[in-house]
This record gives sequence, C-alpha cells and structure tokens, in this order.
Amino acid sequence: MAILSNLELIRRVPLFSTLTPVQAESVAQAVVKQRFRRGDVLVEQGKKSNFLAILLTGRVRVLTADDRGREVILATLQPGDYLGEMSLIDNQPHSATVVAEVQTDALILGRDEFARCLPENTSMAYAVMKGLVQRLRQADRTIESLALMDVYGRVGRVLKEAAREESPGHWVIEGKVSRQDVAKMIGASREMVSRVIKDLEERGFIQTLPDGRTLIHDQINRP
Repeated sequence: MAILSNLELIRRVPLFSTLTPVQAESVAQAVVKQRFRRGDVLVEQGKKSNFLAILLTGRVRVLTADDRGREVILATLQPGDYLGEMSLIDNQPHSATVVAEVQTDALILGRDEFARCLPENTSMAYAVMKGLVQRLRQADRTIESLALMDVYGRVGRVLKEAAREESPGHWVIEGKVSRQDVAKMIGASREMVSRVIKDLEERGFIQTLPDGRTLIHDQINRP
C-alpha cells in the first residue's frame, strides 16, 4: 500500500476540508504524523500542550480523575475527531486526559500553525467553534443525566449513544458492552451497572445477538 503524503492525509480530515490549496500545502508542511500505542497518553489533565491532534486511525478515550484516582469517562473520539484545541485557544492546562484505547495515528499541528490557520480560513474557525459547541452540548446532557435520571435512565442513555439505529425502534452496539466503562461514564459502581443490564436483558429491553452484538429496543428509557 502506498504511503500517503501529509497533503493527502489532511485532505481526508473534515476539519481541513475547506482549506485553499495554498493553505492546505502550508498545513501539510507543518503537521507531523505520530503513532500512539495502546495506553499512551496524548494529553494529560492539569498540564499544557502546544499542539492540535487530529485522529487518522484508532480510538482514544477522554477521561478525568479526582485526587483519589476515581475516573470518569467523558467521551470516546474516533478518526476525524481532534483534541487539544481548548488548551491552544485559552492557553490553560487540559481539563481532561486523553488515552489511546488502541494503536492510533494522528496528525500533530503546532500552536503557531494552528493560530495562523484560524484567521486565514473562517470555515476552519467555524468548524472548530462548532466542535466546541457539540462538546458543550454533550457535557450538558451528561450533567442532566447525572442530576435528573436514575441509574436505569443513565445506563439506557449511554447504551443508546454507543449504538447505531439498525431499524425503527431498534439500535445495535457493535462488540461487547464493558460494564466497567459504562460505570465510569455514569458515576455508578460496576456491580450496579451489571445488575441493571441483567435486569434489562431479563425484561427484553436488551438482547445479546449470536454474533456478540447488543440489540437495544426502543422502550429502554421508558418507565
């Protein structure tokens, strides 16, 4: 397989899709491709970094932890997503840690190049702003879930957000559902999450398919 150039790679990233040829070439000369192994930390909570990372392959987990080491999973980022822009914009330490779940390739764009791109391309600036708004909305949904929903409702919301709609009223999660991960997302114990999922399975709201996928029915969030 031919190795793609930096220019070819950034043309595949939605964030850079509106760059002019001259701007794209400038960014291509500035970015560096970096590979992260499973478990590698891309950015660390409480510390600063001077780059924007755009995911090309793999998957990373965004999490925060308290002084006692208890973790909460805030998000999972996929190829095409990016991270580090908040610290670049306000020059403050990162509010969360990002860890590679699997081997992950990313394009790294330094602070100076990032700052130069924004005023030169309003579409890219808008894309960054839109991404920040989406993350804020996700944070609002998480806060609402923790404040207003019981454990059943929080588990149901997390499962649905991890699934894709296969047919009207039916969603599918690819792969095994990690009880520990769900617990870290909703602020509950693993044991409690296991009991809730088992109860939902017994009541027919969740079904494990022969191929290992999980089927979710529309009634999961209903009383």
